[in-house]
Amino acid sequence: MTTETETGTRARVSLDAVHAGHDGADVLCGVSAQIRAGTVTALVGDNGSGKSTLLGVLAGTHPLRSGRVEHRGSHRPAFVPQRSAVPDALPLTVVQTVRMGRWARRGAWRRLRREDHGAVAHCLDRLGVADLAGRPLHALSGGQRQRVLVAQGLAQEADLLLLDEPSTGLDTEARAAIAQVLAEERDRGCAVVVATHSADEARGADRVLRLHDGHLTETPAA
Repeated sequence: MTTETETGTRARVSLDAVHAGHDGADVLCGVSAQIRAGTVTALVGDNGSGKSTLLGVLAGTHPLRSGRVEHRGSHRPAFVPQRSAVPDALPLTVVQTVRMGRWARRGAWRRLRREDHGAVAHCLDRLGVADLAGRPLHALSGGQRQRVLVAQGLAQEADLLLLDEPSTGLDTEARAAIAQVLAEERDRGCAVVVATHSADEARGADRVLRLHDGHLTETPAA
């Protein structure tokens, strides 16, 4: 496993010989890696290769069978799911959805302060969805909804931002908007991990990690 001294960049998360899976079968088989601060890491692999499982391990929501995960960030990770994972019937407006991102700092259902509302407004503006603030989430197009979910992730102001195929099925404008904010998060020192099938998205990353048969390898970024 690459050390911090070798990379010259501080590791935000270290995984050491991680085994994890579902229903008694491992989909991650001894995975070791470091996720570095100030980088965008593309996590690529076929369907069923374990990308979502690895994101869950990084987020702390998927249990390990063995191995170790060490976080060095000051805040818990922010996870942005695929838009298809959010129920269409969820009775929330756009602004309410993004406000939920502040719960990581304030606690669920606690009243938000002025600084929280300011952070929410800033995230809506960064993703170009401020004009949709009062719209129901289920009434949005796929691209608009994905931007809102990314805004919710940004509202957490986390050290580690995890995104599960955020650009799948989106148009060029929506992909560009998301790519721009991810680059900005990297530049502020956040460690960004993007699970993707998109060759374009992987080419824009600083690092590319490929999952195959339960094992993780690094391939050169284009």
